Amino acid sequence: MRLLRIEAEGIFLFSGKVSIDFAAEQRVYPDNTAMLFNPFGNTYTNNVLSFVGINASGKTTSLKLISFVMSLLNAEAINTIPTKVIFERSEEVLLRVYFYDEQKGVCLLETSIGVTKESGAANRYIILWEKLYTRRVSSVTSKANLFKFTDENLYKTREVSQEQYVFLKDDVSIVIALGKTGNIFCRDLTGWTDYNILTSFGNFPVELIQFLDPSIEYIQFNPNETEVVVKFKKDSGPIAMRGIKDISHYLSSGTIKGLNVFMHAWIVLIRGGYFIIDEIENHFNKEIVATLIRFFMDKRVNKSGATLIYSTHYVELLDELDRNDGIYVIRNKDGISIQKLHHILKRNDIKKSDAFQSGMLDGTTPSYEASMRLMKVLSTGIITEGDE
Repeated sequence: MRLLRIEAEGIFLFSGKVSIDFAAEQRVYPDNTAMLFNPFGNTYTNNVLSFVGINASGKTTSLKLISFVMSLLNAEAINTIPTKVIFERSEEVLLRVYFYDEQKGVCLLETSIGVTKESGAANRYIILWEKLYTRRVSSVTSKANLFKFTDENLYKTREVSQEQYVFLKDDVSIVIALGKTGNIFCRDLTGWTDYNILTSFGNFPVELIQFLDPSIEYIQFNPNETEVVVKFKKDSGPIAMRGIKDISHYLSSGTIKGLNVFMHAWIVLIRGGYFIIDEIENHFNKEIVATLIRFFMDKRVNKSGATLIYSTHYVELLDELDRNDGIYVIRNKDGISIQKLHHILKRNDIKKSDAFQSGMLDGTTPSYEASMRLMKVLSTGIITEGDE
């Protein structure tokens, strides 16, 4: 299953309707097909989606929306999906999810989600109504009609009937009618942004270890003793460690995160799934992040059309991307808005990073007035304590 577009309305945190495209909108040229995957016909999807914005602009929330949709398509119960937190303070949310299924073709899932509020209990989310549309791939003749569906394409609806109450929970999507669960393979690290813990994948490839830290000879896991063994080149013998604190005494934060991130990425690249990572630059230098991005744009490595979805403050990373239709500018003014860079920046003779850093794109740098107010306070040299 391949995501093509996500549309959402009614989410309190967002300003109006939001739309996130996975399908390529710009023209496809032979020299940039490495950034794309061709699931069918003349339809291509971007292998890298970047979400860029200043602090508190809504980048994490945008990634959580994507993660939620993937869980919904995998027929997970809404109330067990951690990223449902984005629906807080929302009364009714309408999702339109366009995707490609190898058996059914191009599909549209319309899902209306409501909330039940019980006294003294946490909010519980239910599906109010749903419609699932399907079209044969042969009916998609152009980009213009890729997302057009009619009543003739209606495949399944959610009916208030005793039969559906028996076999379908009120917080599980009818997408399960396509015949299987776990349709989308995804590794989501948005919940680990503030944590940096070494995860056991077995013994890490020496090439990865020395890419991150050339001073290390090897790292091995001893599952029977639940310990990690690290051998540094300069030491005569290995060091055995137990617990997170012991590991952090010997391995840098960048090495720990790098081992986790690149191993998850490797699995996704093999499976052809989706890899979601928030604040991709945390603990990394620019070149390590750029290397990860390049792997997803290299057909020798990304043979199955895996997709990297990330947020970042490193606007220089955008210069790694030749296309603008996989870059989203996130702003938060009376609600989060998501806008594709392709719709904002029309000129091709300007570096993307320069456009962001210069303030040419409104709302992508801290405001001048706010920085001047902060400078004025700091220049006083006085910290005013709060009332006790």
